[in-house]
Amino acid sequence: MTANGLLQIFLFIAVLVAVAKPLGAYMARVYEGRPLWGLDRVLGPVERLIYRMTGVRPEEEMDWKVYALAVLLFSAASVLGLYLLQRLQGSLPLNPQKLGAVSPDSSFNTAVSFATNTNWQAYAGETTMSYLTQMAGLAVHNFVSAATGMAVLIAFIRGLARRQAATIGNFWVDLTRGTLYILLPLSFVLALVLASQGVIQTFSVYKTVPLVETTQNADGKAVAGQMITRQTIALGPVASQMAIKHLGTNGGGFFNANAAHPFESPSPFTDLLLILAETVIAAALCYTFGKMVEDTRQGWAILAAMLIVLVGFQLFGYWAEAAGNPKIAALGVDQTATPLNPGGNMEGKEVRFGIARSALFAAATTATSCGAVNSMHDSFTPLGGLMPLFLMQFSETILGGVGSGLYGMLTFVIVAVFIAGLMVGRTPEYLGKKIESYEVKMASLIVLIMPLTVLLFTALAVVVEPGLKGIANPGAHGFSEILYAYSSMGNNNGSAFAGLSANTPFYNVTGAFAMLFSRFWLLVPTLAIAGSMAKKKLVPAGAGTLPTHTPLFVVLLIGVIVLVGALTFFPALALGPIVEHLQMMGGN
Repeated sequence: MTANGLLQIFLFIAVLVAVAKPLGAYMARVYEGRPLWGLDRVLGPVERLIYRMTGVRPEEEMDWKVYALAVLLFSAASVLGLYLLQRLQGSLPLNPQKLGAVSPDSSFNTAVSFATNTNWQAYAGETTMSYLTQMAGLAVHNFVSAATGMAVLIAFIRGLARRQAATIGNFWVDLTRGTLYILLPLSFVLALVLASQGVIQTFSVYKTVPLVETTQNADGKAVAGQMITRQTIALGPVASQMAIKHLGTNGGGFFNANAAHPFESPSPFTDLLLILAETVIAAALCYTFGKMVEDTRQGWAILAAMLIVLVGFQLFGYWAEAAGNPKIAALGVDQTATPLNPGGNMEGKEVRFGIARSALFAAATTATSCGAVNSMHDSFTPLGGLMPLFLMQFSETILGGVGSGLYGMLTFVIVAVFIAGLMVGRTPEYLGKKIESYEVKMASLIVLIMPLTVLLFTALAVVVEPGLKGIANPGAHGFSEILYAYSSMGNNNGSAFAGLSANTPFYNVTGAFAMLFSRFWLLVPTLAIAGSMAKKKLVPAGAGTLPTHTPLFVVLLIGVIVLVGALTFFPALALGPIVEHLQMMGGN
């Protein structure tokens, strides 16, 4: 670990916190329908036109059941539309490479993936998806799936903020305003900045260019009996998709190499922009929460809990990778960091990013459920790979996806308050409302569904032949690949450990169901809690009321999250990265 690497991590945190307040205040104004300093004058007519064209009455609010039904119907239509687009892309325009229809199982997996904000990719984008599918299908779903998660969060916040109310908002209004006033403007600005830095944006056909040097082996002989003198370079409208891919914590990549590809992220500066983009809305929504419940201390406390855990895992991952691999050191390779040599475990990492930035990106992308990568997690050391794996298994609470991360964290707040109430023998309260058996039951469902999904599908994959055929590495590492895949899909993350042949009917179908369960089985009880809390009356704080904005509560909240994650997944982690680490260090 170097001073420069540590500085990069803490600089990222400082910038993130600085941006969270102004952006969070702006988003609160968007969802509360307050003036937006002139932007509403420009986009207001567009918003009203959308309502007229779709028959939405923005003044009519919904109870939680109608709100949930609207979310489910919209998501079902999204899955169907994207599935058909992939199946028909060979007959549609904007397909200069004449790519054919995507297979049924891959189309199903991808349609579910992008509609659930997971963006798991079992395919190679440049050889599978046409420009039309990338833009009208994948990029559009990047916007609306992110806006859906944000809408559910805002409904949840209204449930906490309102007093004896029967409704929690209008889903169609929340979806429209989140897309129109937040995601589109931010994506437009970021896309322009990325394009200015060398991220490509074009509708041109792929280019075939001569190589500077012919491809040959170490003996100077032709590879496979043929000298390769030309290469086909994949192109496309990348900058526009990169912007929303990160801002919406969507993940996925225009190219198979994702953000490690120089056309997606050509420099350390663009890499930093992408890391900030995938974390900034999730962080700012904490301040939005504080503004909407009229107590910003609550938002800062939750953000503090998130960032403490995030920084801890970033430093742990950086340390694990900077320490290097003793198996490689035994071969006589010097892994000591010098001004000209980054040192440590550089396998699977881009030299232009280095170890610190790779560890920072890996932690940020798995903490936020973004899933984009700038290095190959499969090449991390066992403990380095444990870091992003365990972050995903915290149930999308450490920043998490836009919207989904904060409502997941608020669920753990309810659990923490309930535990504290049991400890002092008092009915638990949060924001002046009593937490009763109904809320605790719904919170329990939210906490338990994800681990059940991940562990059951992992167990299935390691005992049936189609699951075992996908493993590229034997032993503990192969188990880690499967556990990582279902942890990623079961937490709507989308990052891949690599090494697992996942584009098969078995993994495509089981993965699609894992993504569906983890998105919508959590979403419905979340809205049920919102509806129940909205109906409650305010209870005055008393001497026994637990303050939920203090450092003590932050520690309690972190403890509950880490303890639940450890108790749930430690046995599985022990079979994967932990035993692999012991083997790497010379154990049997």
